[in-house]
Amino acid sequence: MTAFTPLDLVVLVVYLLGVTVWGAWLGRGQTGGTDYFLGSRSLPWVAVMLSVVATETSTLTFLSVPGVSYTGSLVFLQLTLGYLAGRILVATLLLPSYYAGALTTAYQLLETRFGLGARRFTSAIFMVTRLLADSVRLFATAIPLALITGWPYPVSIAVIGVLTVIYTYFGGIKAVVWVDAVQMGLYLFGALVTIVAIQILLPGGWSDVLSSSAQAGKTQLLDLSLDTTVPYTIFAGLFGGAVFTMASHGTDQLIVQRLLTCTDKKSAQKALVGSGVVVIFQFLLFLLVGLGLWAFYQGRPFDSSDEIFATFIVEQLPPGLTGLLIAGVFAAAMSSLSSSINSLASATAYDYWAPLVGARDDEGRILRAGKIFTLVWAALLVGGAILFIPLSQGTSAVEVALGIASLVYGGLLGAFALGVFTTRPGQRAAIIGVAVGIGTVTLFRDAMAWPWYVLVGSTVTFVTGSLAGYFDRQAA
Repeated sequence: MTAFTPLDLVVLVVYLLGVTVWGAWLGRGQTGGTDYFLGSRSLPWVAVMLSVVATETSTLTFLSVPGVSYTGSLVFLQLTLGYLAGRILVATLLLPSYYAGALTTAYQLLETRFGLGARRFTSAIFMVTRLLADSVRLFATAIPLALITGWPYPVSIAVIGVLTVIYTYFGGIKAVVWVDAVQMGLYLFGALVTIVAIQILLPGGWSDVLSSSAQAGKTQLLDLSLDTTVPYTIFAGLFGGAVFTMASHGTDQLIVQRLLTCTDKKSAQKALVGSGVVVIFQFLLFLLVGLGLWAFYQGRPFDSSDEIFATFIVEQLPPGLTGLLIAGVFAAAMSSLSSSINSLASATAYDYWAPLVGARDDEGRILRAGKIFTLVWAALLVGGAILFIPLSQGTSAVEVALGIASLVYGGLLGAFALGVFTTRPGQRAAIIGVAVGIGTVTLFRDAMAWPWYVLVGSTVTFVTGSLAGYFDRQAA
């Protein structure tokens, strides 16, 4: 068994400081809100594609997904088929609407169709959801730091938050996207290193891992069950996963903001669909890591499934390499956290502050306000992660975060469907539809697994909004 050595600490510190300084340097020359939040709409699609993948998976992939296959099987991979299908639908149905006008946030589209109230209502839902879900993501990242240093979780969370907010504050979305692209490469390298290490550490290598996993039923890829309370079935993956992705990649400012940084619609479509292919490979890689860890530890129980991979890195890998892989954990976390901070700040600046103070076209004021909102949201995310600590025992962060987002994504997707595909419902009907859709999913969430939340919520929202619009016209 090895420990976290001085060499590992040097590798980790050099990486963290290097990324922070480089990210801050990338933001030089910014003069307005479009530079800070949209990268002057000039970022290459490949970098945006990698940023999308890094943003949506991050630490939850690095730490939690291996824990999912460690305690279960490979059926989680079924979701990625729906993820790819959902991206194709967003690229076909929603992206043309975003690029039809010079939009600054996803919710500006709803203002054009319904009014400012609908824009602010849906933007507020995004903010609350992102705050809750990404607080869980940030907490997951504090696990390895606490294991290494012995620091309490609150201290570990604060350290990660401070380092990330420095380059996010100075660098804006340009720094977020480019740092994401580099950091994604690092944490994928960490997964590949672990696969090689398991081959060396286990006498029978991966042939024994796969054979023993198969005997235990852990290599199962498909679940044909029709039970809607089972989260990972082929039907939940294809239908639930597709609709979930339509919401997360078509209505969530966290992802839409990245797509709006591309030079044109075609580039954004390539970035979005390409990210779906990369995600399939990435999830498969980390699920295989989980099978290898299961064979290595012989299925021994852990207090939290999110601790399994972190424990292996710290205890089993040689000095220097341990530091590099822990840097990969931080890379994953910082990419997600920086994206959240910047998208939340942009939504606050464009959807609330600028219309309120009459600064819609004042690029300089939006830039200054955006930097202040960056600091505010960073503090709120750190505080939320600390509050999650007592609730974390025995839970998987990836499933908690996805469940939180799924509760409200259906309402958001239904609102966008009303805006793009209907002409009758007005603002009041849209807001009623969203409220009823989210309320329905929240009320009946225990009757179904989380992959179905968005499909149910979006359907209820669309139907309710359409009916409310019909009766509004009748009354008029």
